[in-house]
Amino acid sequence: MANVQQLCGYLEEFAPRSLAEDWDNVGLLVGDPSQPVRRVMTCLTVTPASVREAVEEGVEMIVSHHPMPFRPLKRLTTETTPGRLLLQLVRAGIAVYSPHTAFDSAGAGINQRLAAGLGLSEIAPLVPQEENAADLGTGRIGRLTPASTQAAFSERVKDFLQLTHLQVVGPPDRELSRVAVACGAAGELLSAAVTAGCDAMVLGETNFHTCLEAEALGISLLLTGHYASERFAVERLADALQEPFPELTIWASRRESDPLAWV
Repeated sequence: MANVQQLCGYLEEFAPRSLAEDWDNVGLLVGDPSQPVRRVMTCLTVTPASVREAVEEGVEMIVSHHPMPFRPLKRLTTETTPGRLLLQLVRAGIAVYSPHTAFDSAGAGINQRLAAGLGLSEIAPLVPQEENAADLGTGRIGRLTPASTQAAFSERVKDFLQLTHLQVVGPPDRELSRVAVACGAAGELLSAAVTAGCDAMVLGETNFHTCLEAEALGISLLLTGHYASERFAVERLADALQEPFPELTIWASRRESDPLAWV
């Protein structure tokens, strides 16, 4: 029977921790490496809904894209949401592994999958990791062949991520040929996209002032929402884990959802 450490070993090969940002908290965050595992659930975030599902379904290990805990805790009590959730997980004997920004930047990680799913060609890291292979790094850039208008490309983004709405910065008739993608909250990568000569950037979310800066610089932004920009890859991650561990029951959380809704 597989154990927690064996799954950790595979995940660290799939998304090496050396790719994670310095501020991040990745790897095995909760649990006993020697614990046997039969049932594994992937999710975007450890939430009351995903923890309840894991406990009720008899999961031994959660692979959560976002870390839990993310920041150091001075105390572990039920008086805070992180403390309450962590205590539930510990009582149920559920380990938690988070690949987070290592998964974002991996060769088969979220940004690579997002760029490929949007039909970009000549895909390369937006910010390469100099010490690693050419396919590793933060974000991705690629080419639209043939070029597309912002309006038409927006429809492609919505189709791939199964969205009904999309926030955009820029005119609908702008011609796009070189595009950057960066999942999650990625506004800090705007300058890299501009330097790379991109006409547009697809990202999860950013702040108002970054949108104003993009408008002033003449680069389009297509904002999908943080959840949508990453959740699809959590589902693919469950499939990726199943292949080397066919004896395990592995699925992406069926209960987590985007906390933001259009009304």
